[in-house]
Amino acid sequence: MALTIKEIGDLFKTEDNEKLNELIKEFSSDERDGVKKHILLAKKKLLAYEKEVLRIESLKEYERKYESLGYVCGIDEVGRGPLAGPVVAGAVILPKDSKILYLNDSKKLTAKKREELYDVIMEEAVSVGLGFVGPERIDEINILNATYEAMRDAVSKLSVVPDVLLNDAVTIPGLSMKQVPIIKGDAKSVSIAAASIVAKVTRDRLMVEYDAVYPEYNFKSNKGYGSADHIEALKKYGKTPIHRNSFIGNFV
Repeated sequence: MALTIKEIGDLFKTEDNEKLNELIKEFSSDERDGVKKHILLAKKKLLAYEKEVLRIESLKEYERKYESLGYVCGIDEVGRGPLAGPVVAGAVILPKDSKILYLNDSKKLTAKKREELYDVIMEEAVSVGLGFVGPERIDEINILNATYEAMRDAVSKLSVVPDVLLNDAVTIPGLSMKQVPIIKGDAKSVSIAAASIVAKVTRDRLMVEYDAVYPEYNFKSNKGYGSADHIEALKKYGKTPIHRNSFIGNFV
């Protein structure tokens, strides 16, 4: 007895691309419009997957260039601009044969996708390091130096010593290993993209925790950036211990 269109559609819901190819071949002679639609959607899905594989492979240019030197580590930071909270740096060493897809500049991904990729990165990476510099230290040494400090902190927390650092646009003072600054590196290197995602998710989660302590400022939504509701709360309630004094002079 022939399968119904709904039953065939349920088969096509698989995430296994090899199985999708088999289903396309199996039902290619079925003339029902509903089946043809499922086949067309499956072909589009496979094409999109192939494009993503090629995109990710193109983002391994720097990793391939330097992998002969040893461990290649991507570094990025999040939180240079907010009025409150720490600056957070991520350092990620991916396996040479990494197959993680959809890595990109964290700002170009949805919060849901960042969370999904965070779990994959933490599970598959050779090593991940996270560095934090809080508001008091930012006020003391300025945000640029605080960013460098967070990056050094992230590198120091890796379980292996990297041989090459791929940095998003900067050269970090005080580190002895080879550094390769890459403009817009989080969109050009899988390692930097992974570091960007790890740092972003970590900082966002931290700001959600701060929101429970200081609910007036809506940190869970604005993540400490100078949104209208955040600035209004600053003017109404004043600063909190996690605000950066050097950033909020125009508001309090």
